[in-house]
Amino acid sequence: MPFRRSLLLTGALALGLAAPLVQAAKNDRQKPLNLVFDKQGAVDKVKQRAEFTGNVIMTKGSLMLRAERMDVQETSDGYYQANATGAANRQVQFRQDRDAPGERIEGRADQIEYDTRSETMRLVGNAEAKVMRGDQLMQTMSGASLNYDNRTERLVVETGPNSAHLGGRGRVTLMPRNAPAEAAPASSEPLGLRPSMNLNPRQPQP
Repeated sequence: MPFRRSLLLTGALALGLAAPLVQAAKNDRQKPLNLVFDKQGAVDKVKQRAEFTGNVIMTKGSLMLRAERMDVQETSDGYYQANATGAANRQVQFRQDRDAPGERIEGRADQIEYDTRSETMRLVGNAEAKVMRGDQLMQTMSGASLNYDNRTERLVVETGPNSAHLGGRGRVTLMPRNAPAEAAPASSEPLGLRPSMNLNPRQPQP
């Protein structure tokens, strides 16, 4: 059995934020899913499933998920589950704004699973995430996998053989709140997205 341990972070510790807890942008919850892709997109209305390949970019409000391949399954109650996988030399990436002005969370992994109903995201394989305030780095987390719950502000860092660290260890770095934060490397230009299709959630039956 592979070595595996979990580190649970919650609340202000989990995201390096002071109380009251600050959650991911609330406006994202009611926004449609928009997808753009380079190679192929197929929608099966009978199975309520869509598949996309080639530099796939999914947005939902401020949330952006980028992968080489993405499968999107609609549930019976009108929500969506996305399974994104990367290429051999490029991981899946995500970014989402937070309610606090100028704050965002970014992450990457070999695979990312996103559920719009539970508002959870699971980063699997060489997983890394960081909390940013403008261009300042506030916190970093890495391990074999990361499980993040937007609603409860709970983050679980799992160790194991798929971690980038020696011995499959996990790592969390918390920046001092009373000291200047470390400047992050300059990021690339923002993506200019032009959605090619909309997946509008159904309203659950009363």
